[in-house]
Amino acid sequence: MRAVWTVNKARSSASCPQFLIAVPKKKLRHAVERVYMRRRIREAYRLNRHLIPRDLPLDIAFVYVASDLQTYATVEKSVVRILSRISQALAASAGQGESANS
Repeated sequence: MRAVWTVNKARSSASCPQFLIAVPKKKLRHAVERVYMRRRIREAYRLNRHLIPRDLPLDIAFVYVASDLQTYATVEKSVVRILSRISQALAASAGQGESANS
């Protein structure tokens, strides 16, 4: 799994991050499998969204890159890893912003 994210300045009054899930037809040919993986990713995000700040206007895109079905445990581990990295990057950029203002 891969993710692309950005802080969307245009959505300054955001109540929660928005996310997109892309499961390419080229990777999983059957629609049933694509929907199945989308549901797994959505559920993993729902259960682990507490790892990122809730009040920031984040836009996150999860892109499925494997060419076969993955177990829920694998998907959840990937989503947790991605959300943790986003949280660390946000904390680092906030820390740099505070030190620049001091």
